[in-house]
Amino acid sequence: MLELYLPILIFLGVGVAVGCIALGAGFVIGKLLGVYKADAQKLSPYECGFEAFEDARMKFDVRYYLVAILFILFDLEIAFFFPWAVVLDQIGVPGFMAMMVFLAVLVVGFVYEWKKGALEWE
Repeated sequence: MLELYLPILIFLGVGVAVGCIALGAGFVIGKLLGVYKADAQKLSPYECGFEAFEDARMKFDVRYYLVAILFILFDLEIAFFFPWAVVLDQIGVPGFMAMMVFLAVLVVGFVYEWKKGALEWE
């Protein structure tokens, strides 16, 4: 019975060995060929808008997070378009109308956010 698990054990062993070899090779090559020179550009905050290692109670601008949430909200609709487009010939007119209702709701939300000024960056 245990001999049935031998291929799985071999597979896991080979996977761990390949991973360790790749990590080790990357470390060695990085130490031999890589040069790390910290400058102001590399140490600057990236896509967050504020320094990462300051007081946790500091005030920061919420607009960045609002824009990020709106981007996620309106960008995730693409995730629904691909499966819908693949099966559109199978679901017919009811599926098409359901997607049009979905898009209408998204357009109403987008227009509302636009009119409220949530997409404006001052």
